[in-house]
Amino acid sequence: MKTQRVLTGITTSGTPHLGNYVGAVRPTVRASRLAEVESFYFLADYHALIKVGEPARVQRSTLEIAATWLACGLDPEKVTFYRQSDIPEIPELTWLLTCVTGKGVLNRAHAYKASVDKNNAANMDPDAGVTAGLFMYPVLMAADILMFNAHKVPVGRDQIQHIEMARDIAASFNHLYGEHFTLPEAAIEDHVATLPGLDGRKMSKSYDNTIPLFAPRDQLKKLIMGIVTDSRAPGEPKSTDGSALFQLYQAFASAEETTAMEKAYADGISWGDAKQVLFERLDLEIAPMRAVYDELIQEPARIEMTLKAGADKARAIATPFTARLRHAVGLRPLQAALAPAANKAGKSMAPTFKQYREQDGLFYFKLMDAQGALLLQSTGFAAPRDAAQAIARLQREGNAALDPLARQIASRGDANALDAALRSFSEPGV
Repeated sequence: MKTQRVLTGITTSGTPHLGNYVGAVRPTVRASRLAEVESFYFLADYHALIKVGEPARVQRSTLEIAATWLACGLDPEKVTFYRQSDIPEIPELTWLLTCVTGKGVLNRAHAYKASVDKNNAANMDPDAGVTAGLFMYPVLMAADILMFNAHKVPVGRDQIQHIEMARDIAASFNHLYGEHFTLPEAAIEDHVATLPGLDGRKMSKSYDNTIPLFAPRDQLKKLIMGIVTDSRAPGEPKSTDGSALFQLYQAFASAEETTAMEKAYADGISWGDAKQVLFERLDLEIAPMRAVYDELIQEPARIEMTLKAGADKARAIATPFTARLRHAVGLRPLQAALAPAANKAGKSMAPTFKQYREQDGLFYFKLMDAQGALLLQSTGFAAPRDAAQAIARLQREGNAALDPLARQIASRGDANALDAALRSFSEPGV
């Protein structure tokens, strides 16, 4: 099986909470232990500057989140663990991607639209208080992902749009300059990708309704006992639908424990007892990690060394890849322009997938080699996304994907040339 790259980051804008743990930290730490996964974890401190104007808060949050990753079992020897601002290639890639991203795409971003809608409702200028940082957030996020050609990006459901935008941006760049980027896919754990907060809304620092992941035991219990519930009395059957308590419990409990809690709800468990059960289940998982976290937070120099070592690993990939991208867009030594094989926009410098629609209304793709010879031709797909997913699988798995996709392949060219072309995608440095 081909190695898959999984990448995730947390914005350093506050103290890590249960939602961060369930939606990002826990699933990706688990994935990092799989032999076929190459994991990238980063502290998104550039993103924090979009909404936080307090330098001390950004610094403190960076320390807390780094300690959280490590306390939750992240092994920096087996993964690439770094601080976003330690990778100067990321803002450079952001600019390269900005130049191929349509403003109309960014106009549709949820965060920007929400700000505009709020201003319109208040009869204010639509862009009042909207910074270019907020508007360009999706491009910076795309750069985070595409710099390392991540295949999977664990996100909450509210972030799916950003992954789709990263795919669109990558496809635009690939179309202009050749196939350089893998099209990423969102990875979401069913049921627990987004947790409710103390007031029942999505757990978010923006709503000030979070439960800190490593709050002391007494504080954790106090916060859980304060979760908003309805007025149904003890003995009265309760519905699990829309219950913040139940959703939180389900995110930590086994299938058997969840079934038992469902029965307790139906039997009329009191809200106080339900909160006590939730507290005990959460503390069972969190307490051992909390002890490690409390030790790490007292050693910032140790964490700083870990992050610097991770940045060195990340830049070993980012620096040569950026050099390749610079060459692709024309930022080259001047003597390179005199080479007889210089090609318009660099399109024929590498094998290229082309996706298109025929008059029959179906969507097709083909793979061309550097000289424009046809290496692979697909059959028709009913939807463009299906064709794109087939392309992504070929880019990710190479020759190993040909047999599973046999029904979607109409013709193949020279086997050796096809193998070499596919390897150039599944092994980005080739």
